[in-house]
Amino acid sequence: MFSFEAVTPAMAILAVVLGYLSGSIPFGLLLTRWAGLGDVRSIGSGNIGATNVLRTGNKKIAALTLLADAVKGTIPILIMQALGGETAGLIAGLAAFAGHLFPVWLGFKGGKGVATNIGILFGLHWPLGLIFLAVWLAMAFLFRFSSLSALTASALSPLWAWLLGKAILVAPLLLLAIAIWYMHRANIARLLKGEEAKIKLGSNA
Repeated sequence: MFSFEAVTPAMAILAVVLGYLSGSIPFGLLLTRWAGLGDVRSIGSGNIGATNVLRTGNKKIAALTLLADAVKGTIPILIMQALGGETAGLIAGLAAFAGHLFPVWLGFKGGKGVATNIGILFGLHWPLGLIFLAVWLAMAFLFRFSSLSALTASALSPLWAWLLGKAILVAPLLLLAIAIWYMHRANIARLLKGEEAKIKLGSNA
């Protein structure tokens, strides 16, 4: 059962460094360049996340970006849990999230954190990751808005943590949700104006 315990300063620093460096890897940018799709920052929203990668028309690279961005949130958690316990793992997860949003390699301009958040949820308590995906998919199927799906799923994560008996994770997940909502502030404005682009289900590459 997840529980906070004391960590040494050295272990906390290791968790922050490992988490941040893992989270800051710009997989969306690297994979689109590798696939010959150019600089993903020059299309759509200019974001390096999977949703914007999908706008290149290559679903496989978008899916790979989603998976890679999620895994870079999970791996540092699992490593630090093994080395320093649950608290060290949580610190690493939060640092990975920060790394994805503000990667030093890209002038601190990164993604919006949804995929990495999913990976963090799986690392901390895997049922939370499955529930996030289920909520996202349900909202995407009903309304066809990626942003609305992410906003809804992230907002409900703290509630699900409490319902699943993981009350200790409520505050951290609330912090992540607030960050995701802030990073989606432009999307929220477009949703309110009825100008947000819907998910396209065409047969792209």
